[in-house]
Amino acid sequence: MNKTCSICGGNGVYKCPICLIFYCSVKCCKKHREDKCEVIQREEKPIEKSNEKPEKSKEEISAERLELLKNSDEVKQLLTNKHLQDLLITIDQAENAEEIMQKAMLEPIFVEFADACLKAVEPQTLD
Repeated sequence: MNKTCSICGGNGVYKCPICLIFYCSVKCCKKHREDKCEVIQREEKPIEKSNEKPEKSKEEISAERLELLKNSDEVKQLLTNKHLQDLLITIDQAENAEEIMQKAMLEPIFVEFADACLKAVEPQTLD
């Protein structure tokens, strides 16, 4: 499938996690962000919410597990990816971070990062 940069018409290799348009470079990404993109509405099945209380939006993680995450070579390697860095910054700065994170989960690099984080902090129970 050929993906075209929505800004310059070049080869779109990155996807905006907010509006899902393709772009080809940092220059085009910056130009796109200046235009204030908006979340697109797509036909998809809603994700069922867990039974957690809404006020508990952030879960705490022990310092021990954070240390495991900090020392993971796989996580460190993935964090060198500029596209992943842009996704994480977008999520961190978004008012609707949960919605943006759901869209980011469509990106293979983000899924790989999430899996690496879980693998680093969760003990393997299957052997």
